[in-house]
Amino acid sequence: MDRQILARLNEMRRRRQAAILVTDLSGGPDRLIVEGDALEGALADAASAAFRSGKSAALEVDGQSLFFNVHLPPPRIIIIGAVHISQVLARMAALADFDVTIIDPRTAFATPERFEGIDLIADWPVDALKERPLDSYMALVAVTHDPKIDDDPIIQALKTNCFYVGALGSRKTHAGRLERLKREGASEAELARIHAPIGLPIGAASPAEIAVAILAEIIGSLRGRDVSSPKGAAL
Repeated sequence: MDRQILARLNEMRRRRQAAILVTDLSGGPDRLIVEGDALEGALADAASAAFRSGKSAALEVDGQSLFFNVHLPPPRIIIIGAVHISQVLARMAALADFDVTIIDPRTAFATPERFEGIDLIADWPVDALKERPLDSYMALVAVTHDPKIDDDPIIQALKTNCFYVGALGSRKTHAGRLERLKREGASEAELARIHAPIGLPIGAASPAEIAVAILAEIIGSLRGRDVSSPKGAAL
């Protein structure tokens, strides 16, 4: 592999940006495609599909035999709120190969005993996310029902283009949330990205069922996300 391409690929990994190393199987030069690059035709379609699936494969593109080696950042789910839903969702998400972090300043809830083996931060999200900034390969799930805890990370998730932003609460609760976030400067387009009520509409009632609905919605957002425009990673 060309050293310049290798150096750029390593930089993309460091910045948690997705890239595809394209190898011409007929012996032509390698090429690196970064998510958001301007492409056209069959190559654009093939790259978009690869970025969404995350699967490496040999492909025929415009008469060329190419190998797409796909490098995606490990997707992460940041859960705001150490509640019953979070206990189930964290375990389910790990089985689906998501890294999971739970943040909650309420030390009565955020205890190692309740979240054994899970990355748990007992701190205010505004402080925790300074150390671990959000990016476009993260999903933000806000489930505390407390605006003082939920609102700031939701705004951060919208501004950093997290691939999924979901918030627990009824439609009435969400309407109030939207008014607060508008006052904080969130645009209509940004607010429209919030999944609320959270999760797929499957009639979920128990914490486990709600966790299933949330995780399914997160996976759908990850696999169906827009990969055509540049995504800035947190540095």
